[in-house]
Amino acid sequence: MPNAPVREFRVHASHIGSHHARHVTETSFEAAAVAYIEHHPYAADEDHEIRVVVREVSSGHELCFKIDLETGETASCG
Repeated sequence: MPNAPVREFRVHASHIGSHHARHVTETSFEAAAVAYIEHHPYAADEDHEIRVVVREVSSGHELCFKIDLETGETASCG
């Protein structure tokens, strides 16, 4: 997204709990999830996926994403 505003997020892998969350500065929830995985890799499940919870600091709005570590595909946890 060109010229998208940068926002602060608090991100953690769902299986390790929010006390291990990291601050990530990105333009979207999805970008924050991917940035977190790139810098803080954790073990994937048997499907090579990891679930990441992303909370926007300013609003408290929270989304969950499944990220396939083999393909890089990102989807909502649903």
